[in-house]
Amino acid sequence: MKVACFSTKPYDRHFLSEASESSDHTFQFFEPRLDESTAVLAEGSEAVCAFVNDSLGAATLGRLAETGVRFIVLRCAGFNNVDLEAAAEHDIRVARVPRYSPHAVAEHTVGLLLTLNRKIHKAYNRVRENNFSIDGLLGFDLHQKTFGVIGTGTIGQVLVQIMAGFGCEILMHDPYPVDEAKRWGSYVDLDDLLRRSDVVSLQCPLTPETHHLVNAARVAKMKSGAILINTSRGGLVDTTAAINGLKSKQLGGFALDVYEEETGVFFEDLSQQVVQDDVLSRLLTFPNVLVTSHQAFFTREALETIAQTTIQNLDEFATAAEDGGESEADRLENEVAASSP
Repeated sequence: MKVACFSTKPYDRHFLSEASESSDHTFQFFEPRLDESTAVLAEGSEAVCAFVNDSLGAATLGRLAETGVRFIVLRCAGFNNVDLEAAAEHDIRVARVPRYSPHAVAEHTVGLLLTLNRKIHKAYNRVRENNFSIDGLLGFDLHQKTFGVIGTGTIGQVLVQIMAGFGCEILMHDPYPVDEAKRWGSYVDLDDLLRRSDVVSLQCPLTPETHHLVNAARVAKMKSGAILINTSRGGLVDTTAAINGLKSKQLGGFALDVYEEETGVFFEDLSQQVVQDDVLSRLLTFPNVLVTSHQAFFTREALETIAQTTIQNLDEFATAAEDGGESEADRLENEVAASSP
């Protein structure tokens, strides 16, 4: 199967090419993001491979259908950028990578917290300039602090185990509690979690219900001086509300690996340009804000799994197309569609 792969970087080419060596799929790699204007690049391909910031709305899907695309494989877990109803109308099947390495994201979350709390990034820069003063680098023990996790899917469960190891009291909130997670902490309602937690970490998907889950009202309910961490989806946080919380000192810190307007910024080298996003630029001026560029997933193990699962999804699509039956990827598509509001 010929596959047009969008938003690709050298590491995408490496891992997908390696995973596809023993398959019948051939990839054509494109650096531009997939949207209505770039969909024409998929001409002659049966499938497209897309990433988190590609735009797969109705207009893009219509263009893809016109070029003959029948399948979409997402090399990510999130699918909020796909209009599933439009895909069904055009008879385009969609599959994702539902899980890769939960440890990658959970460990990066902990890394952000440790860096922000103990100001490791500032200490690194000081020492590079022969400044060995530790004044202004004061942090706090995580031991016996209350750590709140919103979302206890696979990543959230790994995260609570890690933080329990630090000696934290674990509070969790999820509309679908997991019995296994209760080994490490207690499920509480959202307001209780916000009120009691010294650190709040977001580990939930982006849906219409969770959009701006953390807004001005919820920032006001948080424990004064608490740290907020987001390694899930940028749209979970109303960034303006977070900025106001930082200015009022209601928020003691904000660490983020995702940003609601990250498209066109994250994953790109803009070092020779002026960043046009005034909200992001404002965030970067705060001494108690730490931003990484959507790299929580970025480990060798995760990329290998993403590539292998993508190839498996393509294999399943190809088999189903030949046999006229339902494939594992079809069932995955149905699972995605069923979980979409």
